Amino acid sequence: MGFISFNSVRHAELMNACYWLGVVPVPVNYRLAPPEIRFILDDADCRLLAIGDKFIHLLDHGETARWRDKALYISARRADLDLPQFEALLQDAEPLPVFEADPNDDAILLYTGGTTGRSKGVRLSHGNVIANGLQIALAMRAYAEDRFLHILPMFHSIDLFGTAFTLVGGTHVYAEQFTPENLLRAVSERRVTVLSLGPTSVIMTLQSPDFDKYNCSSVRLLFYGSAPMAVEWIKRTMEKFPRAGLQQGYGLTETSPILTTFTPEQHRHAIDTGQRELLRSVGRPVMNVDLRIFDADDRELPPGGVGEVVVRGPNVTKGYLGLDEENARAFRNGWFHTGDIGRLDGNHNLYLMGRMEDMIITGGENVYSSEVEAVLYKHPGVVEAAVIGVPDGRLGEAVFAVIIPAAGQALTKDEIIQHCRGHIGRYKIPRRMVFVDRLPKSAMGKILKSELRKMYG
Repeated sequence: MGFISFNSVRHAELMNACYWLGVVPVPVNYRLAPPEIRFILDDADCRLLAIGDKFIHLLDHGETARWRDKALYISARRADLDLPQFEALLQDAEPLPVFEADPNDDAILLYTGGTTGRSKGVRLSHGNVIANGLQIALAMRAYAEDRFLHILPMFHSIDLFGTAFTLVGGTHVYAEQFTPENLLRAVSERRVTVLSLGPTSVIMTLQSPDFDKYNCSSVRLLFYGSAPMAVEWIKRTMEKFPRAGLQQGYGLTETSPILTTFTPEQHRHAIDTGQRELLRSVGRPVMNVDLRIFDADDRELPPGGVGEVVVRGPNVTKGYLGLDEENARAFRNGWFHTGDIGRLDGNHNLYLMGRMEDMIITGGENVYSSEVEAVLYKHPGVVEAAVIGVPDGRLGEAVFAVIIPAAGQALTKDEIIQHCRGHIGRYKIPRRMVFVDRLPKSAMGKILKSELRKMYG
């Protein structure tokens, strides 16, 4: 059953009804183009499409019009609509017996990608979802008194974060979509205790001119993921949310989604001792996750070695829908190969260096984009930065930086190069760069380097 809608209580209610009935929900990224949406609905063999008010127009589009006969409207009642409406049907519905699912049965199908190439349907089982819910509940110290805010898109795997609070009997609060005002109002009015956000959402909220008009004292935990935050923003977050611990995490759709966390205690220790580099870590594996670093020949590397992050655990997907070759590549000898490059320190903290496809080979040397980005973020005039490789006739690839300057800053290429010289080797320094007002991002606020490569490659 496909879903195309903004966040809502009805969306959540129907998703949970699917679990109860043994129906597999397929939340679709509403930011995709109609051909991409059609592909997902067809690939998943959806028999019904739950659709929200803002997306009714898709039923008149040539690519998705055939779904009109299979659509279920799930927003507030409309007398002028000729579609079956969830609110009306619910009024006369009788409860059905619960479907006795096996832990290995598919619970939800989530599609990754879609902006380039073929989207992949990730099959998460009931066992996967519950396992990660328990892992998160332990790592976040979830309580029945907690109130978790669903403000990031519910089509994304991060929404499964909420399973932890269901398992402990907590409360769920829903905001239609992220804006700083929506977040601050929900926190203030509903006394939200736990937030899960991307760094971009955190920064936008902190920059809101109305921040101090709202009471955010109820927040005890602010979890952020998808990318590290600069130290200055971490400190500012601690100042603005003085009662909240900060916790960073790393995960993938394929892992239901959380794999590691960097705890509030680790954040505070890193700040208090001046160990800024620790804040680049995404922390240690959650309970029952085995995480290693492998080289190109699938041999484990010792601490400090840079290679591919591989994992195994009860939260790891059984595989991709209908993609035998991709499954054979990604799942080998009991390990899921994430495609992320990283290293472990002596305390088993994970540091991510980037995606394998993001590694830049310039003049025969390997350059990890995240290492260069970390240096760029140390410049006080840099708000955001992304580093990619672009073709170069002499070096094969050149290191290229896309930078958003701080308001009122007039950065120059020479200034950036000079800044980098004291921090990284000469071959890692970006000699080519562009200064922009914004970066292309995913629904989670993650910078889309594939789009940057299209623009500047």
